[in-house]
Amino acid sequence: MRFVRSRLLFGENFEKIQSAHLLVLGVGGVGGACVECLARSGVGRMTVVDPDHFEESNQNRQLGSHRVGVAKVDYFAQKFPDQILPIEERVDQQWCENFDFSAFNLVIDAIDDMSAKVALAHRTHEKLIASMGSAKRLDPSQIQISSIWKTQGDPLAKKFRYELRQSGFKGDFPVIYSTELPQCRELGSFMGVTGSFGLFLCSEAVRRLF
Repeated sequence: MRFVRSRLLFGENFEKIQSAHLLVLGVGGVGGACVECLARSGVGRMTVVDPDHFEESNQNRQLGSHRVGVAKVDYFAQKFPDQILPIEERVDQQWCENFDFSAFNLVIDAIDDMSAKVALAHRTHEKLIASMGSAKRLDPSQIQISSIWKTQGDPLAKKFRYELRQSGFKGDFPVIYSTELPQCRELGSFMGVTGSFGLFLCSEAVRRLF
């Protein structure tokens, strides 16, 4: 009964979702919403990686942040124990260069570290879905999915492209981004947008598993 509504929508593709193993890097405002959506959609296994513990300042946008002091990956592993393996580690360039990605059907990038994002693209671009900048925005209707090479109006994506070119990267992968201009100077955030980024990541992942 748990996934009966998912089965009705996904049909025979539901078995592909159940048998998938996804890697989600970063479970903050964007990644946490993505993990929640993937788990409720019936994804069989997820390995989630994040070094951080919830802080009070996360409570405007992050699922689980009422559990101040709890490791973010542990919160999701406790909530979905039959689906999630937690890894409490920092995803930096060295981590990306050394980690074995071969077991995963898809890799979801919800991290902020630019050098790590570039290293991740080199290692996993054929099965990568990446989030661009969700902060400073108010309008989720301006969120889009496109190739990393075709985004418009997203400063993080522009910088990402520059760094990819500098590193000699020639591949391609989809990204979630917003065409909305930033609404503030600092890293203000709104769950209506950060959560929507996570749901867009989830939707793209589910459709790619079909």
